[in-house]
Amino acid sequence: ANRGKKVIGVVSQKDEVTENPGVNDIHTSGTVAQILKVLKMPDGNTTVIIQGKKRFQIAELITEEPYMNATVRELPMTRPEPGKAEFGAIIDSIRELALQIIRDSPNIPSEASFAINNIESSSFLVNFVSSNMNLSVKDKQELLEINDLEERALATLKHMTIEVQKLELRNDIQSKVQSDISQQQREYFLHQQMKTIQEELGGSSSEDDIIEMKKLAKRKNWDKKIALHFDKEISKLQRMNPQVAEYSIQRNYLELFLELPWNEYSDDIFDLKRAKRILDRDHYGLDDVKQRIIEYLAVLKLRKDMKSPILCLYGPPGVGKTSLGKSIAEAVGREYVRMSLGGLRDEAEIRGHRKTYIGAMPGRIIQNIKKAGTSNPVYVLDEIDKLSASHQGDPSSAMLEVLDPEQNFDFYDNFLEMGYDLSKVMFIATANSLSNIQPALLDRMEIINVTGYTIEEKIEIARRHLLPKQLKEHGLTKDDLKIGKRQLEKIVEGYTRESGVRGLEKKIAKMVRYAAKNIAMEESYNVKITNEDIVEILGSPKLERDKYEDNNVAGVVIGLAWTRVGGDILFIESILSPGKGTLTITGNLGKVMKESATIAMEFIKANAKNLGISPDIFSKYNVHIHVPEGATPKDGPSAGITMLTSLVSLFTQRRVRKNLAMTGEITLRGKVLPVGGIKEKILAAKRARIKEIILSEDNRADIKEIKQEYLKGLTFHYVKDMSEVIDIAITDQKVRHAKVL
Repeated sequence: ANRGKKVIGVVSQKDEVTENPGVNDIHTSGTVAQILKVLKMPDGNTTVIIQGKKRFQIAELITEEPYMNATVRELPMTRPEPGKAEFGAIIDSIRELALQIIRDSPNIPSEASFAINNIESSSFLVNFVSSNMNLSVKDKQELLEINDLEERALATLKHMTIEVQKLELRNDIQSKVQSDISQQQREYFLHQQMKTIQEELGGSSSEDDIIEMKKLAKRKNWDKKIALHFDKEISKLQRMNPQVAEYSIQRNYLELFLELPWNEYSDDIFDLKRAKRILDRDHYGLDDVKQRIIEYLAVLKLRKDMKSPILCLYGPPGVGKTSLGKSIAEAVGREYVRMSLGGLRDEAEIRGHRKTYIGAMPGRIIQNIKKAGTSNPVYVLDEIDKLSASHQGDPSSAMLEVLDPEQNFDFYDNFLEMGYDLSKVMFIATANSLSNIQPALLDRMEIINVTGYTIEEKIEIARRHLLPKQLKEHGLTKDDLKIGKRQLEKIVEGYTRESGVRGLEKKIAKMVRYAAKNIAMEESYNVKITNEDIVEILGSPKLERDKYEDNNVAGVVIGLAWTRVGGDILFIESILSPGKGTLTITGNLGKVMKESATIAMEFIKANAKNLGISPDIFSKYNVHIHVPEGATPKDGPSAGITMLTSLVSLFTQRRVRKNLAMTGEITLRGKVLPVGGIKEKILAAKRARIKEIILSEDNRADIKEIKQEYLKGLTFHYVKDMSEVIDIAITDQKVRHAKVL
C-alpha cells in the first residue's frame, strides 16, 4: 500500500491486549487513511504516519490472511442546516476551549493556536480537536461512530469541558504547592537572619536553653551512668540545627530526663495507728486489704530498703477498690497516681515509642512517674483485667516487666532508652475477674479478694460516707435531709441488687436532689424521709424479694450463683407435661449447666425406686427445666444439686423447705462436689433473706475463713451425697394441687 500510494482502512481493537485480533476483535467502523511515512525504529518495530481521509464501515470481510481484506462503504455525515445558530455557538465554544487548553497545557506548543484559528471547516475542526484530545480509545471510537456532525460536535465539547476543569484543578494545586514551598524558604531565611542577629546580640535562645538544662542537671542526684548519658545527649542537641524536626524531639527527650524524679523518694509515715485511722475513715470493712497495708508499713519501719508490695484487688464493681488506692497513699504519706487500663490495646502505651518516630513520647508508666514527682508513689493500675491484645502488641506482656519485683528495678522505656527503677513504687492493680488476667501476670501479684457488702454494711456505708458526701456535693447540710436506718434498709432491699454501693449512691443522690429542688423553690418537704417519701421519690420498689418464697409449687428451688459483679440467687423451675420422656432445658444456659441437668435426670432414673418414684413416669411425661432471666447467659457446675432437688420435688410433688438455698456440683454416683465463690454466694443469700444453705462438706473450710458477722442468721448443712440433700431439702408435705403421677 505504501509503495503503490494506496489507501488503507484503519480500525481499532475492542481489547488492546489481544495479540492476533480476528474479525470479532475489531470495531466495524474505522477510518480510510493515506500512508505518509514508514519509519524503522531501533528496537525493530515499525512506526507508520498516516492521514485520515474519511470514515467507513465494513460491509463484508473477504480474506483474513496474510492481512484482512474487506469491502467497505463510506459512512454518511449529516450536516446541520446552513446558518444554524446553535451549531455555530457549539463550534465557537470548541474553538475557545481548544485555545484555552493550549494556553494552560505546558506540553502543547503555542503554534497550535494558529492552526486552530486558521481552520475554517466546521467538520475538520471537530475531527482535528477530537483526534488530538487526551481521550481513551473507547471514547474516540464513540465519537468516530457518530454520523450527525452537530451531535459529534456537542460530544466533543463535553469532553473538552472536562479536560479544561482537570487542567484548572491541576494548575491550582501546583500554584498552592509552589506558594507553600516559597513560604517555607522565606521562613527559613528569616530564621537564619534571626539566629545571626541573636548571635550578634550575645547568644541565641537555643543556647540559653542548653545552658539552663546543664544547670538543672548539676542539681540532680543522678547515678554516674545516667549523668554520662545526659551529657552525651545534650552534646548531640548542641550540634543540631534548631530548624530541623529532630531538634524538638531531642529537646523533649532531655526535658523528660530532667523532669523525672531520679532517686527522689517521699518519706514514708510509719505511724501505724494513724494509717489505720485513715483507712477506717475512708472505707468501711475491707479488713484484709487494710491489714496487708499495716503489715507492709510495720516491716518497712524495721527494714528501710524493702521492696514495695504489688497487690491485686479483685472483686465486684462498686466495692471501693479504686478509691482505696488514694486512702493508702495518704496513710503511708506517698503521692498518688492512677492509670486506667480499660480497653488498652497498644504495647507502646506501656513501653513508649522509640524517639526516631514522629510524635514519639514515653509510655504512660514513665509519664505518671513524672507527674507524681517521686519514684515511690502509690500507683493504681485500674481495670487490669480489661487489657486486650491486638496487632499492635499485647500490653499484658509489657506489664510483666512492670510488675515483676525481680525486673522492675530496671524498667526499660523505649523513648527513655534507659532503665528506670520502679522497685519502690507500690503498685495496686484492680480487677473484676481474675479469669481474664494472663496467668504469668497474675503470678507476679499478691491477690486480695475484695468481696461485696452485707445489707448491714451497706446501711453503715450509706450513713457514714454516701449521704454526707452527696449532701456536700449538692450544697446541703445534715439538717436539710435525714434518712433513718429503716429507710436506708428499704432503699437497699427494694431498689438495689448489687455487691457494691454504686447503685445505692445514685439512689441517695436522687433523694438529695429532691431536697435541693424543694429548698431552691422554697417548697415544704419532709426533712426526715419516710417510707412514703421513698416511694414518691424513687418510685415503686423494683425488686420483689417475696416473689419465690411460696413453696406450694413443685420443682421450684433456690440456687446460689457467682457472677463477675458478685454473688446472686438463682431460681430453678421444672414442670411436667404429657409426652414421651424428652428433657428440655431453657434459660440461656451454657454447656456445663445443660450437662448438670442431664446428670440430674439420669441419676433420678437410676435411683427412682429409692426416691419413691415410679419408673413408668419417665416415659409418660416430658420434663422442662427453666432458669428465669433468660436474657442473662448462665453457666457453671454449681447448680447441679439445685437441678436435682428441683426434679425430685417435681416427680414426688413434695414441697421444698422454705428459705433454703443450695450450691454444689453433682456426679453420676450422686456425690456432691465443692464449688467456688462461697463468700459472694453467702452475701447474696443474706441479701435475699435466706435462712439455710446446703453446701458440700469440702466447702466447710471456706466458711471458716469468712467473718462471723457475715454468717450471722444463717444455718449451714454440709453434705457428701445427694441423699443427704434430698433429706434436708424435700419435706414430707405434698404441694397444693399436687398431681397424681
